[in-house]
Amino acid sequence: MRKSVRISLGFTAAVFCAFFIGCKEKSSEDKTVRVGLLHSFTGTMAISETSVYDSELLAIKEINEAGGVLGKQIEVVKEDGASKAQIFAEKARKLLQEDKVATVFGCWTSDSRKAVKPIFEELFGLLWYPVQYEGMEASPNIMYMGAAPNQQIIPAVEYCAQNIGTNMFLIGSDYVFPHSANRIIKAQLAEIGGVCLGEEYTPMGHSDYSSIVRKIKKLNPDVILNSLNGDSNLAFFEELTKNGITSEVIPVMSFSISEEEIAKMNLKNLEGHLVSWNYFETTESPQNKKFVSAYKAAYGNERMTGDPVEAGYNAVYLWAEACKKAGTFDVESVRMAAKGLSFEAPEGTVTIDGGNQHLYKRVRIGKINEDGLIHEIWATPSAIKPDPYLSTYPWARGL
Repeated sequence: MRKSVRISLGFTAAVFCAFFIGCKEKSSEDKTVRVGLLHSFTGTMAISETSVYDSELLAIKEINEAGGVLGKQIEVVKEDGASKAQIFAEKARKLLQEDKVATVFGCWTSDSRKAVKPIFEELFGLLWYPVQYEGMEASPNIMYMGAAPNQQIIPAVEYCAQNIGTNMFLIGSDYVFPHSANRIIKAQLAEIGGVCLGEEYTPMGHSDYSSIVRKIKKLNPDVILNSLNGDSNLAFFEELTKNGITSEVIPVMSFSISEEEIAKMNLKNLEGHLVSWNYFETTESPQNKKFVSAYKAAYGNERMTGDPVEAGYNAVYLWAEACKKAGTFDVESVRMAAKGLSFEAPEGTVTIDGGNQHLYKRVRIGKINEDGLIHEIWATPSAIKPDPYLSTYPWARGL
């Protein structure tokens, strides 16, 4: 009889423990919402993507400290795309299928975005993409936080043609964005009577630019349009300086170099060269002063912000606001709630276009100064409507 009682009591205790643990786990789940942060922490793109991840973490920390989203704290699931498109695809599927995240913030290169795009569409997830890109895309499962071509590439070419010259040399990394961007640039040059003197591509992570720079020196263009990505920029600008090509000799207009990359490069190789973005660390606004201060407080005074860094920060806040507006984390409800949503971002007011899920953004041209910062030298007076398919440019038909 005693043995029977002991077994019965033991069984009751086990059931109680299981129930208690189950309730505790359920309670914990009820208090959090998972999001995926998918970036390159290794490989050639780590120089750029790590800082975007840091800005997303900062936004998440601020939102959590303010009470979270819909009563829940944001929980991060971090994955490394390792600078390889196929790994990005594998990690995206894991985040959506196994981790059951509510949304994903991530990618940098167009190769990585295009690799994950069909997965987000198949599983109906939602990716917040933080970088300028080549356009010709509008997926219902992607929110595009960076510039469309009419908000970066086209204004930069116009600026160069009007202020520097129309003979241009194109160089880029050998993947989707540079090839597509340069097709746009060549069509634009044909329209304005400009000339493409040369066009070169190198693999991601490439480091020997001696022959290309010799070719540039011989052709002597008015300006170099640079769409190299990642750490290849270190080697390219080093080779330019070695051959006496400073910003006063042949200026370079870059599309993928921001303050964080500049901080990791030899400043004497960059001084005076130009960049085209929508945001700089030096952008004047109360929101930017607060953002830069918080970023440096979190990661160190030597750390720099930059356009993709700010875009990653904006993405988290816009997602949170869309969730609050929708009253749910459901992807379709959040996507619909995001249409027309505005946010007072460090760069100024940004608004999600309801038709293509890109942002209205101001365009800025900046010069890299001796202080290692980018200082604005030209900007559009107001935010520009995103036109990813360049439908308002007759010369772009057929691209």
